Amino acid sequence: MVADGSQTRQRVVPATSPSVDCFYLYPTVSPQTSMNANLKIQPAEVATAIAQAERFSQVCRVWAPIYRQETLAGLEEEGLSSNQYVQIAYESVLSAWRDYLDHDNDGRPIVFIGHSQGAAMLIDLLRTQVDPNPALRKRLVSAIILGGNVEVPTGELVGGTFQHIPACRSTQETGCVIAYSSFMGAPPADSLFARPGQGVSLQSGQTATAGLQVVCVNPAAPSGGTGALQPIFPAPRRVLAPWVEYPDLYTATCESAGGATWLNIQVVKVPGDRRPIVSDVPLGPRWGLHEYDVNLALGNLVQMVASEVASLRGA
Repeated sequence: MVADGSQTRQRVVPATSPSVDCFYLYPTVSPQTSMNANLKIQPAEVATAIAQAERFSQVCRVWAPIYRQETLAGLEEEGLSSNQYVQIAYESVLSAWRDYLDHDNDGRPIVFIGHSQGAAMLIDLLRTQVDPNPALRKRLVSAIILGGNVEVPTGELVGGTFQHIPACRSTQETGCVIAYSSFMGAPPADSLFARPGQGVSLQSGQTATAGLQVVCVNPAAPSGGTGALQPIFPAPRRVLAPWVEYPDLYTATCESAGGATWLNIQVVKVPGDRRPIVSDVPLGPRWGLHEYDVNLALGNLVQMVASEVASLRGA
């Protein structure tokens, strides 16, 4: 949908024989009232996986295992901390990972994708299973870890959360991390994202603050500067088309100030533009644009993975 409200239908076709896999972990969505979800697949998990991961099927074979995530009930009891419920969730993810690796991967390159709690799970999975393992690091195309606070020493590309996996700095670089949390303006001091050692950092056991910063890789301009986002959202009514795109509506820049590092989102809406604008009103300033982290830049992320896969073919 462009500024005047007109639409052009596009056809999106999944790759017929993708050469890489995508291993996706969804955010906190389970409606169950127990502290940890069971392994029953429910509509909330399915809808979220479609919204965040389905478009990656253009470039990879998508795996989206169900896992025993910490539910909202667990978060309300323990807060954002590394606790018994987080450990149960991680053990479930680790079991799914090992099963996938043993029976389905067949040595294929892997893109990891996770958001929010899924990002926290991926941080632990990569930190313990991939980062210290040279053979698995060779299979790593990239890790898209959004709203999870990947941390590095201030001014560095690697260290902190991972010892061998750096932040990506080009669309062709592989073996690296694409990470950010999105805000419209500087995150507040009590933000849950973009500041080391607090908020979601605690969910993956990252408590240190001195000499660290949170990674920001702009998927619209990974080498630096400002780029145009390619937002893709599930359509409100999926009868005519399952997706709606909003070109030329937002730009993004990685910014750092006051101990925070974030993906700063700017609106470029022109007079008469009828398209809706995202905001932090639903969740509040501490959350920023967290619920939109993936879809605000979904087109950029898919294109970046496509570029990374193409660079593997040329290697």
